[in-house]
Amino acid sequence: MSDTRRRVKVYTLNEDRQWDDRGTGHVSSSYVERLKGMSLLVRAESDGSLLLESKINPNTAYQKQQDTLIVWSEAENYDLALSFQEKAGCDEIWEKICQVQGKDPSVEVTQDLIESEEEHIEEMPETSPLIDLPTCELNKLEEIADLVTSVLSSPIRREKLALALENEGYIKKLLQLFQVCENLENTEGLHHLYEIIRGILFLNKATLFEVMFSDECIMDVVGCLEYDPSLAQPKRHREFLTKTAKFKEVIPITDSELRQKIHQTYRVQYIQDIILPTPSVFEENFLSTLTSFIFFNKVEIVSMLQEDEKFLSEVFAQLTDEATDDDKRCELVNFFKEFCAFSQTLQPQNRDAFFKTLAKLGILPALEIVMGMDDLQVRSAATDIFSYLVEFSPSMVREFVMQEAQQSDDDILLINVVIEQMICDTDPELGGAVQLMGLLRTLIDPENMLATANKTEKSEFLNFFYNHCMHVLTAPLLANTAQEKGEKDAVVGSTKSNTICPDNYQTAQLLALILELLTFCVEHHTYHIKNYIMNKDLLRRVLVLMNSKHTFLALCALRFMRRIIGLKDEFYNRYITKGNLFEPVINALLDNGTRYNLLNSAVIELFEFIRVEDIKSLIAHIVENFYNALESIEYVQTFKGLKTKYEQEKDRQTQKLNSVPSILRSNRFRRDARALEEDEEMWFNEDEEEEGEAVVPPVEKSKQEDDFPDSYEKFMETKKASAANGANGANSKSVAAQTSPASSNGSSSKSTALAPAVTAPKGSLVGLVDYPDDEDDDEEEETSPRKRPRLGS
Repeated sequence: MSDTRRRVKVYTLNEDRQWDDRGTGHVSSSYVERLKGMSLLVRAESDGSLLLESKINPNTAYQKQQDTLIVWSEAENYDLALSFQEKAGCDEIWEKICQVQGKDPSVEVTQDLIESEEEHIEEMPETSPLIDLPTCELNKLEEIADLVTSVLSSPIRREKLALALENEGYIKKLLQLFQVCENLENTEGLHHLYEIIRGILFLNKATLFEVMFSDECIMDVVGCLEYDPSLAQPKRHREFLTKTAKFKEVIPITDSELRQKIHQTYRVQYIQDIILPTPSVFEENFLSTLTSFIFFNKVEIVSMLQEDEKFLSEVFAQLTDEATDDDKRCELVNFFKEFCAFSQTLQPQNRDAFFKTLAKLGILPALEIVMGMDDLQVRSAATDIFSYLVEFSPSMVREFVMQEAQQSDDDILLINVVIEQMICDTDPELGGAVQLMGLLRTLIDPENMLATANKTEKSEFLNFFYNHCMHVLTAPLLANTAQEKGEKDAVVGSTKSNTICPDNYQTAQLLALILELLTFCVEHHTYHIKNYIMNKDLLRRVLVLMNSKHTFLALCALRFMRRIIGLKDEFYNRYITKGNLFEPVINALLDNGTRYNLLNSAVIELFEFIRVEDIKSLIAHIVENFYNALESIEYVQTFKGLKTKYEQEKDRQTQKLNSVPSILRSNRFRRDARALEEDEEMWFNEDEEEEGEAVVPPVEKSKQEDDFPDSYEKFMETKKASAANGANGANSKSVAAQTSPASSNGSSSKSTALAPAVTAPKGSLVGLVDYPDDEDDDEEEETSPRKRPRLGS
């Protein structure tokens, strides 16, 4: 058996009835000659010294608690406990104890009563149904406290004491004594009452809780718990509950039973969370019934509110009424937030009915209104409510927004409101934006989309999202990677690279979140995101961020490209090679120099993946265009390995060519440019999506790349992300693509590093139409009457 299963903590009970930790070790059972019997041995984990040597006495009452705890009394006023790390170890030692005593291991107590000549309570015959309680008088409080404390270690005696307290109406008598002690300022009596009431709570009986938490008794119970003997001064919990804590009724509650249940639940929760100390390992299960009491109260409250449709209708009406003042609306939203939090206690079928009731009453249109408000508290609470709805049923939210799209403009669609809230989050750490990004990812995740015989939610919703919402999501990305206004008319083949690269930390964080979502889309949406990337030339714009001073943002951009390459899709590969999109990545590697950091490792891993997976088109492109700049990097064999792969493939092609008759050789490997275009046209007309996913039409060409929501403009104005220095020079040439070798240390200085490119090389277009290169292209560029399409067309 493993040491983990035998690992235990040894505890002893001190004079104050508190458990002391004696150390951690490993337990075993064996025959000890000196003790003349089977014994429990615990050796210290640290040095192997003996922590415990205890003979298993045939008459000792051993108790098994909570599946991992064995407790027993070894001598007068000397109680021991073993707390096991794993249940399996506890079960094994328990079986050994039961074997020695001749008991069935299924029992929880090996002896019904603990034998003791000192305590007459222990000598009562087993048939006695109850414990005899001392008279409820001031001079008996110490005796009562000792009795209540002593029974906590025995499940049988706890049960008997609970029955006695219940049958004799003892709790109310104790609370009357509390009032007497408080009037007399009898501090000793109040300390005893604290121990008594705390012990009664630990009896864990719902019938006793019903008495203690009634309107008549609960404040006196709280009063008793104020007089903790360990505190120099009593706490003032009653004053807080009666004067500081105010019950707000957003809409008057006429049902008196409901009001009483709400008050009771708040006070009991306060007792559990604030007044009672954190339970020890031996007391964890002592308050399980108290937790259940609160749980069922919440279930009852939600059910009663849910059934009162008049009440909920009035709440919704006021929530969406323009005449409602801000304070009132904040209270209404907070009420719904707490209402939804309570709903998590419901059983699945009841929770289903609860959210369907809210949907029928119009929770989603109401959220659409309040999430767009200026009040930060209202928006935050509305976001929490929205998260409950998305977590419960993303399909319900998707169905609403698709129906909404038939009647509303894109700007006021619920999902676009959510995206704009994410974009405009003013929190420096973007806490709200992170939460909203997680909700968006849930909504666009095909894994939780339904597919039936009559309807495919995946294709319908993704078509909707890419047509109505994607331009809002990518607006900040496109805005922060656009060419400067003076360069907007530059043709694609231009080498000018004046770009805006965000240096503002908050903007960089936002773009990182957007890239995380887009990377998720690449992995899960295949056709839709592929069409969008190629229509918008999105990867080129993303790779501008490789030039950011924020390494985490550069890594996000690299991760986006890595996920695309990881698909091993030849259409993506041709898009990357024809657009020369490895150039900014290699620039970043060379600019990073000899620093061994995460960026270095991530770039190397990208090229290593291409080598290992033998992606031939990418290998050829890298070696032919960039090998001279990379060959001096020798601390990894990745680039030499790429060259080897390239040469092996070249040799194979040469051998294959030599085996072809010379009359066929000139035409066999030549493809007409028009045939290439026809192949691409066929791809765009085919449905390569997974079963059930429809082809999405191309993004409308009329949308400008820098056309993003007004709210983002406002956000950008307040944040004023500084533009990156465009001093790289409009006419500078890329070093990596030239034939001159890199510096001997495998890196390039800033002055010789690649200029961060945002435009495609000569002869390539965003739409992947292949124009033949002219030999005198550089000279013709200024005078040619044929204008090439612009970036993003």
